[in-house]
Amino acid sequence: MPARLPKQPATAVKRRPPVPVELVKERLDSIYGPIEWRPRMIAIDELIFTVLTQNTSDLNAERAYDSLRKQLPTWGQVIEAETTKVADAIRHGGLANQKSIRIQQILVEILKRLGHFELEFLAGWPLEQARNWFTTLPGVGPKTAAVVMAFSLKMPAFPVDTHIHRVSKRLGLIAEKTTADQAHPLMEEMIPEDDRYEMHVLLITHGRQICKARIAQCARCPLSDECPASCTE
Repeated sequence: MPARLPKQPATAVKRRPPVPVELVKERLDSIYGPIEWRPRMIAIDELIFTVLTQNTSDLNAERAYDSLRKQLPTWGQVIEAETTKVADAIRHGGLANQKSIRIQQILVEILKRLGHFELEFLAGWPLEQARNWFTTLPGVGPKTAAVVMAFSLKMPAFPVDTHIHRVSKRLGLIAEKTTADQAHPLMEEMIPEDDRYEMHVLLITHGRQICKARIAQCARCPLSDECPASCTE
């Protein structure tokens, strides 16, 4: 009986290294830029709108927000209203029963702390101190806090949504098992403060237009020759 040949080890597939942040910014800016900061809403409005975006599309959140402001034009009226009325007003955004309670709790807590709803003073605080102020509000997590700080207060926070989370993992910027909440400080550490707003917009736009969840359009991607997850090879 002929001797059995030793089993050869499988050839390991060499994965490309992470794409350098500077290169990501340069190439994405070439197709989506230039990006300039502009406020969307005042901070309290941005905060409530961001709560409405949770687990739904931006379009549905916009409908819910517009309906809420039409039916209950002031935040004081939202506090005083029956929770069922708030829920009915935001029904378009999904999870209306849970979000209505959360919105009222947030507004009540802000009123207790400040006696008003003007949050712009937080822009002058250190980043971590302001983040702690927001994340100690009922139901406000790192993403919601970062959105308000970045988009309303022009602070160097870096919100990580589902698109950015996906794209960052594919590019190797964060490990595959990194959660979105874990990604916030990691992304802020690797991206210079002055670039964070621009990188947020670039990555989220890329995730929506090319690096899509189900079928990534790698053939159109300016980073495909560097990307560890590229499907072009």
